[in-house]
Amino acid sequence: MYSKWKDSWFFNTRKDVLSGITVALALIPEAIAFSILAGVDPMVGLYASFIIAIVISFTGGRMGMISAATGAMASLMGPLVAKYGIEYLFAASILTGVIQYVMGVLKFGKFITFIPNSVIVGFVNALAIIIFMAQLTNFNGASWQMYAMVAGTLAIIYLLPLITKAIPSALVAIIVMTILSMNLQLDIRTVGDMGEITQTLPFFHIPDLTLTLQAIGYIFPISLALAVVGMTESLMTATIVDEMTETKSDKNKEVRGQGIANIVSGFFGGMAGCAMIGQTVINVKSGGRSRLSTFVSGVFLLFLIMVLGNVVKQIPMAALVGVMFMVSVGTFDWHSLRTLVKIPRSDALVMIITVAIVVTTSNLAIGVLSGVTLSAVIFGWRSAKIKAHISNDKNGAKIYRISGQLFFGTMAHFIDLFDYKSDPDMITIDFSSSHVWDHSAVTAITKTISKYEQLDKKVICIGLNEESKLMFEQVR
Repeated sequence: MYSKWKDSWFFNTRKDVLSGITVALALIPEAIAFSILAGVDPMVGLYASFIIAIVISFTGGRMGMISAATGAMASLMGPLVAKYGIEYLFAASILTGVIQYVMGVLKFGKFITFIPNSVIVGFVNALAIIIFMAQLTNFNGASWQMYAMVAGTLAIIYLLPLITKAIPSALVAIIVMTILSMNLQLDIRTVGDMGEITQTLPFFHIPDLTLTLQAIGYIFPISLALAVVGMTESLMTATIVDEMTETKSDKNKEVRGQGIANIVSGFFGGMAGCAMIGQTVINVKSGGRSRLSTFVSGVFLLFLIMVLGNVVKQIPMAALVGVMFMVSVGTFDWHSLRTLVKIPRSDALVMIITVAIVVTTSNLAIGVLSGVTLSAVIFGWRSAKIKAHISNDKNGAKIYRISGQLFFGTMAHFIDLFDYKSDPDMITIDFSSSHVWDHSAVTAITKTISKYEQLDKKVICIGLNEESKLMFEQVR
């Protein structure tokens, strides 16, 4: 038991603690902004962020990944809060968690295996663009001091590692810029300007609403959408972290863990959340690898709120903007730009469309779904090709050697391959270079045989592999 805990919690302690602290500082403005987007008090997002981070550190399937309140989830909650109130939000968050847990039990985590690499790259690049664009609003009406502080932050982030990597450069940048801002009394926006931070703990709270069929009818569609969006973002982020750290994760456990975290969040006055790629990139680039880094991010966020609330309010937004610029640059797959003209045009098209939809709608789930759908259509179009190589044996029988995949997309074309009236009395159909995939394919073969039999001609089917033969015998 101790060995298992050590392998997942304490093999990278110093870096995990420091990276967790860095992430906690970056979580505060995000959580406040997402609370405003959802139309609730800033503390709802902050409560959700540290509760989800702490719970997921125990229940998740991807070590080192950061989960908290997110913009994609908050945008879906806004209409529900505006129409029915915050108690319905808490109930929806709990139901979201229940749905996600069931998804995990049903192994929906394997969904990620159906997402093509072109969609994943498009998702990553779109997210990097969104993160960058989200920071630009901080420059509205900003003075030169804001620009100077952002430049200083970036200088520390990129130059400090050339001297030492003992402490995450992003953490050093935030601390240095906060000290400068406080001592020089610079006239720039701070975290405190984004929303009120109160030094109060969350408490267990059962949503105050009558659970009728009508109420469930209001909540369920929102909860289902939240569950799907949260699962999609979490699985995509987990896959990206897998590649960044060259390690594997349990996707189904991650979905179940997200569900448990959202249930707990809903019962303690928080909103539903999911994985955050921006904060996760900060964590990974700062050296975070184990569950400890995620746990520390949640615990230190709580510490910041309860103990250092007055200090946190004075953190300059310029420092956090600089950190997020670093995240944006680090997240974007620059290699994809160099290879865009070299990869197949269809893959490039899928990637560009995924980026365009995500950036335009700010909805990652819609972009991913669109990319997967387009990829499936392209794959189906490519696969819907079937040919027949015709020859005759020494006995005069005609042989049709079928090549290509036989499924609903090639059913009609398969039937048209044969010259029913002119063919001899003996026909052999060779499926050695083909595969029967579905009921439509079996139906096509049956119709072909039936047409020949109506003309008193005999058909022999050979070369069916075991799977195709079993399907053919069962359906026919």
